[in-house]
Amino acid sequence: MTRPTTWLCRGRRIAISGRPLVMGIVNVTPDSFSDGGVHFDPDRAVEHGLRLASDGADILDVGGESTRPGAAEVPAEEELRRVLPVIRGLAARCGIPVSVDTRKAAVAEGALEAGASIVNDVSALVHDPEMTATVLRAGAGVVLMHMQGTPADMQNAPCYGDVVGEVAGWLKARMKCAVEAGLDPETLCLDPGIGFGKRPEHNISLLGGLDRFVRLGRPVLIGLSRKSIVGILTGRGTSERLAGSLAGAVFAAMRGAHILRVHDVRETRDAVAVVSALTGLPDDSG
Repeated sequence: MTRPTTWLCRGRRIAISGRPLVMGIVNVTPDSFSDGGVHFDPDRAVEHGLRLASDGADILDVGGESTRPGAAEVPAEEELRRVLPVIRGLAARCGIPVSVDTRKAAVAEGALEAGASIVNDVSALVHDPEMTATVLRAGAGVVLMHMQGTPADMQNAPCYGDVVGEVAGWLKARMKCAVEAGLDPETLCLDPGIGFGKRPEHNISLLGGLDRFVRLGRPVLIGLSRKSIVGILTGRGTSERLAGSLAGAVFAAMRGAHILRVHDVRETRDAVAVVSALTGLPDDSG
């Protein structure tokens, strides 16, 4: 399968042919697993996003509902109240694409009207039956992520026979459904969902088998930053997982990941730049 070179997001073609892009995380939640409450105030969240852009983020991902294991669903009205002022502020000031991390069509629609160009849906357009039509009308870029179960129950008893084959097959099927519904294939991006309904051994297998996802022919996004698998492997608490997260990001980049969703943008950019110089990994950072 030919390596994708662009990701189409509301008429904007995001180049992905060089080094992996870095997607900076802007959580506007009181309860996210890593930084819940830190940027809950909209003004602080906008300033945080602008700092991430200054640090070299290629995309900013704004979320108003925690999808950590055990998280309860947030009403759409509350989620909109959290994310809309942040998306408006960032879209007007940062100059890079803004993504909304949501599984609700009403939130996606509001965010797209506010200036977002990407919908990062942890349910791969399954949770809300109106989501496909919403992103289709806007021509938005879409991240299709795999999750076994829901955030509330996904870590209760994750079970797979062949986790890489099953997740890759499921994402391929979701791509097919999206295209049959009218979405342009070039708007699609794939995420195997590290930590979403997976045990540590599942996450390790998925990272080791990233080439299976790359062969599906669309950009592959990996979100490993500060997650529990990093803590399990290092014995570190959430606030002490930078080194492990960077190691995972570099490994994912070397295995073909196109986009790295991270909390620590500057450090990730530096790590990828060094490994690019030492290994010949494409690096178009300048």
